[in-house]
Amino acid sequence: MSASEAKLATIRKLLAQAEDAAASPAEAETFTAKAAELMARYGVDRAMLADGDETVDAIADRVIDLDPPYALDKIGLLSGIARALGLQVVQRTGFGARGKELSALLFGYSSDIERTEILFTSLLVQAARGLAAARVPARENKAAYRRAWLAGFSATVHVRLADAEYRARAEATATASTSATGRSAELVLADRQRTVDQRFAEAFPKLRSAPRRVLTGSGHGAGVAAGARADLGGAALGSRRRALGG
Repeated sequence: MSASEAKLATIRKLLAQAEDAAASPAEAETFTAKAAELMARYGVDRAMLADGDETVDAIADRVIDLDPPYALDKIGLLSGIARALGLQVVQRTGFGARGKELSALLFGYSSDIERTEILFTSLLVQAARGLAAARVPARENKAAYRRAWLAGFSATVHVRLADAEYRARAEATATASTSATGRSAELVLADRQRTVDQRFAEAFPKLRSAPRRVLTGSGHGAGVAAGARADLGGAALGSRRRALGG
């Protein structure tokens, strides 16, 4: 097992401990902080290893289906995670047997897509738990409250992840880490983001911005608080994306 794979395995174990119902809030927060730190360092490690050899970590894209209910809100959460980790996101709308269907295309380096999927899967589960415990004010529309709650949760998670990424990059730069080609972490990571942005623009030259959403529920503040406590990762993929129920 490589050093990067070992670090990812450690992250998964930490986050499984944080998600354990037997863990106290203080213990869960400790696991969360360490997992977020290691996840960001893992991203830097993969970038440095891949410098000069794109076959190690190639540009790719992956479509993530968003199941109802709250599919549009799930895209908001996914997009916040993806952007913090250096990816570009395309929201896609189609029509199938169930009517209108939403999905998101993630575009960027494979390792960052992998990190995003792990985080998104776990955070959906945590959001579902938080919503189940949240008390909707009397006479307020339940769906409106939940959408506002999810917006607050997603925004806070984005800020936390972006901060972890910044600190990991600053640490790699301060320690004068160099890639196999002898380039500094600062230069490698800056070039990496430029490559993603340039290739994305070439692949989607006529992409339009999504309209700004207006949410009326009062749950934003509670969602922000839940996002500040959230465990930034998870141990499983796949069916757990259906975590948010009605």
